[in-house]
Amino acid sequence: MTTTWKTENNKLVKEFIFQDFKQAWAFMSRVAELSEQYNHHPDWYNSYNKVRIELTTHDQGKITDKDLQLAKAIDEL
Repeated sequence: MTTTWKTENNKLVKEFIFQDFKQAWAFMSRVAELSEQYNHHPDWYNSYNKVRIELTTHDQGKITDKDLQLAKAIDEL
């Protein structure tokens, strides 16, 4: 798992790697709950044990405090 979020194309990006699909899916479920709490939803991609999360505020076309706050909350999971 990477330790920091990267900036790519006006998005915060991080890839998480787990032991298997079940752990990756459980993580995605926890992130989904956080996203609802923050009313801010990521773009994400899952392939077996990998989850790539991209955060950006689409209506602003850039990274905002919403993205930074959700990224911090995800890191605290």
